Amino acid sequence: MAGLRRLFQCLQDPQLVASFQKCCGLFLEFEDRSVAKSGQLNGSPQHSYGPSADKTEDFKNGMHVARLGVTCSSECNGTVRYRSHGSTQYSNGIYQNHVTELPVRISTQRYVVKNYFFYYLFQFAAALGNEIFYITFLPCTYWNFDPYVSRRLVYVWAIVMYIGQASKDILKLPRPCCPPVVKLETRVDAEYGMPSTHAMAATAISFTTLLSTLYRYKYPFEYGLMAALVLSCLVSLSRLYTGMHTVLDVICGVLGSGIIMAFTYPVWDIIDHLQLVSCYTPVFALVVPFLMSYNYPELDHYSTTRADTTTILGVASGSVLGFWLNYQFGRTYEPTGVLPFSIPQVTPAIVLVAVGRFVIGIVILLTTRQVVKGASLYYLCAWHKVSIKDEDARQRLEIEVPYKFLTYSAIGFNATVVVPYAFQIFGLL
Repeated sequence: MAGLRRLFQCLQDPQLVASFQKCCGLFLEFEDRSVAKSGQLNGSPQHSYGPSADKTEDFKNGMHVARLGVTCSSECNGTVRYRSHGSTQYSNGIYQNHVTELPVRISTQRYVVKNYFFYYLFQFAAALGNEIFYITFLPCTYWNFDPYVSRRLVYVWAIVMYIGQASKDILKLPRPCCPPVVKLETRVDAEYGMPSTHAMAATAISFTTLLSTLYRYKYPFEYGLMAALVLSCLVSLSRLYTGMHTVLDVICGVLGSGIIMAFTYPVWDIIDHLQLVSCYTPVFALVVPFLMSYNYPELDHYSTTRADTTTILGVASGSVLGFWLNYQFGRTYEPTGVLPFSIPQVTPAIVLVAVGRFVIGIVILLTTRQVVKGASLYYLCAWHKVSIKDEDARQRLEIEVPYKFLTYSAIGFNATVVVPYAFQIFGLL
């Protein structure tokens, strides 16, 4: 038992994360001997590319030097803290909006990038777990590939992400501290770290796609398995590179996702059948996810986890409602023929149609987001007699959850019902 505890402590050590970052060419500036203290390198002045709330970037003799809106400081009793946008998060997970402690040594976090390949690779991989992914990849799977696979992706992704997000706020284990870790993201500073939901989502989506297509399409299993492993590993490693998770967070995320999929896989076909044919699907799809969002675990400080979870459940809710409605009208949009299907060759005509669908679909979804978000915020703020420009008011439970849920359920519904109908109008089906 003591050995297991030591192993967990070792895997939670931020030095492991910092070592991985250094192996990939990412350093805190004061650790890099080639950067002069005077703000110059070998006599070359810095060139800042404009102010930003989060980050400014410089380039020194081919090396990328950036300043994040994060302040690192050392404090007595071994506690290390970092500050972002006027907020403070301690290594024990405590978060404060106003700092009133005794004076401590503070220096702005600056980092040096010496390997651009890993920098852009892991930044791209990390983006696969952000909002842009929710409104691009999943709809594109429905529009251009196979709605059968898309339906499974949506509900497995929603289940895995809800359990992962809620686990963070129940376990309340902190993210790796800065220093020694370089933090490339500031939006989720107030969130807890265990488990990594990026790792959970990547694992779930990769292997759900593999399992859903295994006997439905003709392709070498080895290639599918390799693609699933590469994608899940790439996203998982990106969370170490960006300094947002410990090794233990990532491992628990991958294992947690695998366990959830193992328990749910035997009933995937049953869930899919019920969501298409049951007369209770619309009520279940709207009421249950909304109540799950509204009763999300509470914290003693504001965190983006509740908003992100509501976004995920909203997308899933609207999508399930759209799946059900399409089935009632006989518009499943699934390929026909004898199983297993052959994967069609990629031709210029197919690419052109896919690009056309993507452009039309994304325009409709972005328009939906702007209209529904603006309208729901306007009426909710008017109902609660607060200003729509008041950021603190918009983070209140009774405003944030309804407007997020309405916005993204509308996006999910339009992605599955309105957008395919638009394809028919434009002759793209």
